[in-house]
Amino acid sequence: MTDFDDFLRHKYAYVAIGEFKPGCFSEARQLYEKAVSTYTKGFQGAYLLQEPGSDRGIAIILWDSIEDMDDHQSDLYQQTLGKIAHLFETPPVTSFYEVCSEIGLPQLLAAAGAAAK
Repeated sequence: MTDFDDFLRHKYAYVAIGEFKPGCFSEARQLYEKAVSTYTKGFQGAYLLQEPGSDRGIAIILWDSIEDMDDHQSDLYQQTLGKIAHLFETPPVTSFYEVCSEIGLPQLLAAAGAAAK
């Protein structure tokens, strides 16, 4: 029954939409990657999207649960946020979402994992 229970569980997504000061997206990207690299338990992946030709972007971080996400509010995470904060043109808009549908990516990751074995 565990496989069926896992199937019914949904991931959660932390989404931040913001705009950086002109020319600051690259520095922000490096700090984002540093922060995300510290995530472990419950972390399912992350995306940073940049609108072409601009300093606007969307960060999406996927978690097994909101509790897992909350557990990663470490000192390093807070320090990194402090380094990113001054790069924003205005504070980002953040939200949490339940992932209701995944098409393609889980199958691609499973296939890549099987091929690596």
